[in-house]
Amino acid sequence: MLLTFFTELRAAKVPVSLREYLTLLDALDRDLADQRVEDFYYLARTALVKDERNLDKFDRVFGHVFKGVVSLSEAVEPQAIPEEWLRKLAEKYLTEEERAQIQALGWDKLFETLKERLAEQKGRHQGGSKWIGTGGTSPFGAYGYNPEGIRIGQDGNRNFRAVKVWDQRTFKDLDDSAELGSRTIRLALRRLRRFARTGAAEELDLDGTIRETARHGMLDLRLRPERRNAVKVLLFLDVGGSMDWHVELAEQLFSAARSEFKHFEHFYFHNCLYEKVWKENRRRHTEGTPLLDVIRTYPSDYRVVFVGDAAMSPYEIAMAGGSVEHWNEEAGRVWLERVLAHFPKVAWLNPVPQAQWGYSQSNAMIRQIFSDRMYPLTLEGIDQATRALLR
Repeated sequence: MLLTFFTELRAAKVPVSLREYLTLLDALDRDLADQRVEDFYYLARTALVKDERNLDKFDRVFGHVFKGVVSLSEAVEPQAIPEEWLRKLAEKYLTEEERAQIQALGWDKLFETLKERLAEQKGRHQGGSKWIGTGGTSPFGAYGYNPEGIRIGQDGNRNFRAVKVWDQRTFKDLDDSAELGSRTIRLALRRLRRFARTGAAEELDLDGTIRETARHGMLDLRLRPERRNAVKVLLFLDVGGSMDWHVELAEQLFSAARSEFKHFEHFYFHNCLYEKVWKENRRRHTEGTPLLDVIRTYPSDYRVVFVGDAAMSPYEIAMAGGSVEHWNEEAGRVWLERVLAHFPKVAWLNPVPQAQWGYSQSNAMIRQIFSDRMYPLTLEGIDQATRALLR
């Protein structure tokens, strides 16, 4: 299993050398991991990962190779992994007619009912329409269906209808070194750049030198300030949930923007903007940045671009406490409007095809807040967004 771990890291483009692998084996011989997989994880990460940009790739390979392993002895001796570790609980598939019969509880009733279930339920439950469990039609639990539910203990999004998620989730940072399949996105962004001559006069002014040399009959060198990109860009990136399907496209935009603009800053958010954003997804629960600080720090001449699919529960936009992950004192709409009031040049890029925007009520709400300044994340859409940002 350890050899498989090494080869899969190499296959995932994590630059791991044989020397580093042997160092890890030597550390294991010295019992530095104390036979626990959690300790081995940190030991392996320290020995094998040299650049933090590869941490997400390392985590994905580690999770795949050592899934279900509790102790290091299981990693070096072949053992049968219990079937219950390798499969999810059976899901209950419903017909369209059955789904239509399930009625949404509504915001206040949903939380009132959850409190009652938590007080009454004494054990694990599977299936059914009432208790907190799996594979049923109850509004509370995992791997079932309900038009407005609270997701508890599920590893991913399935129906995009949850109004709360009762688990702490971690998202990955976008890779700013992602290579584009073509240079067209980068070229489209260049329309947004504006150059101004700033700083000391240190660049040769060829036209001026020729003109003054001809005028004076002798060589007369002329210098001028270097042309620098004067446009400032602030990028807000939606990560996690349904945006997992669009990571590659978002990374291409992120990589292109980072290379094209000298004055460039980015922050992450999830679904809707609230009181806090963050720079690193693995530290988002401990090292967030208050959104009010962002507004105070960056002047209004920044061009602001949001990247997200705008797919969420309408409660997340319209109501206090509507965030899917925490209790927000003010509605997401309030925070979006604060940003729009400070930054007049704003655009929203949506990776979902424009023909599908009408399927989501939250999408319509975001477009209304942004005065229809939402554009598809395509070359044509980027071109439309840059034109709008330059007006």
